[in-house]
Amino acid sequence: MSFLTAEEMRRWSRTFRLLRNLTEFLAVLLALVAFRILPTDMASALGGRIGRSIGPLLPVSRRARRNLTRAFPDKSSGEIEAIVLGMWENFGRTAAEYPHLRRLRCYDNPARVEIRGAEILDRVRDSGEPHIFFSGHFANLELEGTAVTGRGMPLTIVYRAANNPFVDYTLLMIRKHGIGAEFVPKGKRGARELISAIGEGRHVGLLVDQKMNDGLPVPFFGREAMTAPALAQLALKSDRPIVPLQIERLRGATFRITIHPPLTVYRIGDRETDVFNLMVRVNETLETWIRHRPEQWFWLHDRWSD
Repeated sequence: MSFLTAEEMRRWSRTFRLLRNLTEFLAVLLALVAFRILPTDMASALGGRIGRSIGPLLPVSRRARRNLTRAFPDKSSGEIEAIVLGMWENFGRTAAEYPHLRRLRCYDNPARVEIRGAEILDRVRDSGEPHIFFSGHFANLELEGTAVTGRGMPLTIVYRAANNPFVDYTLLMIRKHGIGAEFVPKGKRGARELISAIGEGRHVGLLVDQKMNDGLPVPFFGREAMTAPALAQLALKSDRPIVPLQIERLRGATFRITIHPPLTVYRIGDRETDVFNLMVRVNETLETWIRHRPEQWFWLHDRWSD
């Protein structure tokens, strides 16, 4: 009996990983091409139907139901299930809308995307000073950046790179082409690039609704949730205003984007307390949006530790 050496095992592991990544990439590419061929509304509707049909059956949906039960203890099982179905429909629609991002950009088609608070963006632009925009995983989150770039404002967005490098590159190119922004990966390198972007006068955008294991325990739906403090730390360090950016799916592939007034940043002089207090207000903002349209938030995040 012959045994593989450690080097041979590593080589086989790399080969298997490459084949798996290529297979995933080809599947994603085929789906993107198929949805791109379809008209926007038809692609979105088909993606939503696929999401509603398959998503609730996946084991990961148990986490969504558990999270919803914790967040809304007064809702019935039927109401919880309706939100899960809506969540998966929104997820499917968003995936199918990826190859149509350029067609869905703000200002190009007012019938597609309604903008509220555009005057706030104009004040931000005319100030000549970089601002920090934040949002979460709602509706088709990719469109929010077009509200900023479409106003002639340079934007750098933090994103989580896909595990598959081929898929990551493809989606990144779609985002760059569709949104017109620059992207930096989450992590230490991304943090440094964000600081540099602000120093160059660019606006920055962050999604702040995911769990960070070594973050801060901040209240969220009445429970402590490990929350990434990067938004508050960046705002306090750079002394830049924070602007909440909200998106809602109204019906099908039509949306409303609301630019809210900048949050007032209170300082008491203790950095840790200032960061915590600011993230409390950020989580309160996100919670308000989620309660308004719970089916449009991505409940699959492992948001709470207990």
